[in-house]
Amino acid sequence: MKILLLEDHPIVRLGVRQLISRRWPDADVVEASTLAAALQTLREGEPDAAVVDLNLPDTDGLESVIRLRRAAPRLRILVLSLNDELAYATRAMQLGAAGYLNKDRAADELTIALERVMAGGRYITDVVADHLASLMTGEARKAPHEELSPQEYRVLLLLAEGRRLTEIGEAMRLSPKTVTTYRTRILDKLGVENNSDLVRYCLQHDLLSDRT
Repeated sequence: MKILLLEDHPIVRLGVRQLISRRWPDADVVEASTLAAALQTLREGEPDAAVVDLNLPDTDGLESVIRLRRAAPRLRILVLSLNDELAYATRAMQLGAAGYLNKDRAADELTIALERVMAGGRYITDVVADHLASLMTGEARKAPHEELSPQEYRVLLLLAEGRRLTEIGEAMRLSPKTVTTYRTRILDKLGVENNSDLVRYCLQHDLLSDRT
């Protein structure tokens, strides 16, 4: 069994490796501290699963999930992050992750989550499950950004990071005109008027968490 561990903090990598090795002594854990290194690992052979942090030296947010899925569409990804679950878990799953686990719960749940993911299932915590259930039953209202499509959400975060339309187009392989269209839709759905408002919205909803 081969598992890719994408995490830039050595102490966290050590702890995760120990948890995996304790459950699967023969597992081949391949470590990467950057997205670029992880993509190179995928070119050398696809692992059975990947444990992925969202905040890396060469990318932030859900970009790592997007890029890994693009490089290896069948890769089973378990996101392991300190980013707010309610803000990120649902979107991560929509973009192709098979599970989402907060680092605070890793010691108790990592191997359970990873086992489920590798078996073809999905894993979310009770907190996220309760939130999703509330949304389905109408007990909780969706935040405006939860109504965005995966592409629109990605454009939102890139705009909030200060990326120019041409840069976003290159990153997403879209024409500037298409990016402009997405921006217009995002402004309308969020009820804001400009990029400064977008940044404030993302900060208010914890969509641009500090690097952890």
